[in-house]
Amino acid sequence: MQRPSDFRSDTVTRPSQPMLAAMLAAELGDDVLDGDPTVGRLERAYAEWVGKPGALYLPSGTMANQIAVGAWTRPGDELIAERSAHVVQWEAGAAAALHGVQTQTLVAPDGRLDPDELAAAIRDDSIHTPRTALVCVEQTFMGDGNGPGGRVVPLAHLERVAAVARARKIPVHMDGARLPNAVAASGVSAARFASCADSVMTSLSKGLGAPVGAVLAGPEDFLARAKVLRKRFGGWMRQAGVIAAGGLYALERNLARLKDDHALARAVAETCARHSGLCAWPREVESNIVMVRVERSGWTPERLTAALGEHGVLTMPMSASSVRFVTHLDVGAADVERLARALDAIWA
Repeated sequence: MQRPSDFRSDTVTRPSQPMLAAMLAAELGDDVLDGDPTVGRLERAYAEWVGKPGALYLPSGTMANQIAVGAWTRPGDELIAERSAHVVQWEAGAAAALHGVQTQTLVAPDGRLDPDELAAAIRDDSIHTPRTALVCVEQTFMGDGNGPGGRVVPLAHLERVAAVARARKIPVHMDGARLPNAVAASGVSAARFASCADSVMTSLSKGLGAPVGAVLAGPEDFLARAKVLRKRFGGWMRQAGVIAAGGLYALERNLARLKDDHALARAVAETCARHSGLCAWPREVESNIVMVRVERSGWTPERLTAALGEHGVLTMPMSASSVRFVTHLDVGAADVERLARALDAIWA
C-alpha cells in the first residue's frame, strides 16, 4: 500500500535509520537522580546554539512555553502577545489555567508586533491593574491561517520589540518552535535571533525530525525556577537520553537540509496557485508552511481536505477559509507531483 503524502504538519516525521541507531546507542542515566549524560549533551549543545547560559530538555514545546510563562510571572500578572500566537491560541488557555496569568493581545498578522503599540499596551505601575510581566514573540510566525504562514520576523524588528520591553524591565520569551527554519531562511544565526529574548525554546520534533521533545534556554535564575515547574508538571524524565539522542542528532545534522523544505513549500504553493479559486502566495512563502485560501464557491477547507485525502494527500484545515500544507523531511518532489495530480482530478 502506498504511503500517504502527509502535509498536515512537520510533526509527523519519523526518525531516520541513522537517528534510530544513535538513539539505540545513547548513553543513559537517571536524569532525576544523577543526570542523564545524553540529555546533558543536548542541553549544552542547544544552549550554545542559541547563546544562552543553560537549557532544559522537556517533553513538548507547549510545556516549554508554559514553563517559561510560569517562570517569568506570578498569578495576576499579564503577558502580551500577538492574538494568534501559539501561546495564546493553541495551548488550551494554559497561561490562565496553570499560572493565573491573563493575556493582552495585539494584532500583527505577520508576527511583527508594532513597537509603539507594544509600548502603549504595557501597564502603568498601579495597584488597580495587572503587572505587565512578559512579552512573547514567535519565530517563525504561523499566523491565524488567513494569510501566508511560516513568516520570518526580521532580526531588526525583534531588536526594536526587545528594546521596548527591556526599557521597562520586562522579559521577552521567544517561542522558537521553528527557529531553525528562520535561521535557514534568513541566514541569521540562532544566537542573534535569541539575543532579542531572555528565554527561548525550540521544538525538536518539527522540521528537525526528532520523534519527541523541546529545549528551553535562558539565564541561570530563570532555569532554577523552570526546574521547579518542570518537576510540578511531571516533565522531568528518567532515562530520557534514549529520546534526547534523537534530538541531539537532529540539532547536529538536520539544520542545513531545512532549505530543501522551504524550496518544496514554494513548489506546493505554485502547484496550488495554478488552479483558479486557490490562493497560495508563492512569492510570500518564506519557510516550510503554506496557507492556501479556498475561494471557489461551494468549496470549504474541510471539503478540499477530504477530497485530497481520497487521493492520498493529507492536509489540515486551519481557518474558515484556508488549508495548511507543511513540508518536512518525509515529503519530497514526488509528493508535490501527487498533489498536482489530485488537484487536476478534483479541481477541474
